[in-house]
Amino acid sequence: MQTQNKGTLTTEKNMGTYQDNQLKDRVSRIVIGADHGAFEAKEALKSYLETVGYKVFDVGTNNSTAKVDYPDFALAVAKKVASGECERGIMLDAAGIGSSMACNKVNGIRAALCWSPETIVNSRAHNNANVLTMGTTMHSISDMASMARLWLETRFEGGRHWPRINKMMSIERM
Repeated sequence: MQTQNKGTLTTEKNMGTYQDNQLKDRVSRIVIGADHGAFEAKEALKSYLETVGYKVFDVGTNNSTAKVDYPDFALAVAKKVASGECERGIMLDAAGIGSSMACNKVNGIRAALCWSPETIVNSRAHNNANVLTMGTTMHSISDMASMARLWLETRFEGGRHWPRINKMMSIERM
């Protein structure tokens, strides 16, 4: 379980039980973005992820007072992942729904709105999601940190899932 103390996060990582018998994925470069309402959660999550060894690229927003539109930041996250500059992306807004929709408009992106350890693992293991969106009004910062770490460490299983991924990605060419 994650705990939050005066703006810092520490981890006990109870959510890791979904992968106890599997190798963890190795991701080093991630991009993170948020709208004004999710700014504080983004800052805490960014700090936590840097503490546990990830190189985090922050595409904004840079404050919680200026009203901004989440699609602008979702696009920036998705572009960094689609270009290969970052291996994965995390986008935060109030519910996570709009950001997921915006990210998925970018070719090569498989954004998943996740809300539980089960959806986190499924999005990676079966769907090879490369962008995670979460709603900051739905979760505590410590839960988002646990879910983000689980998502970053969950490997795509490949195998029987590849044909479905290929079909999903072929839709972009229609």
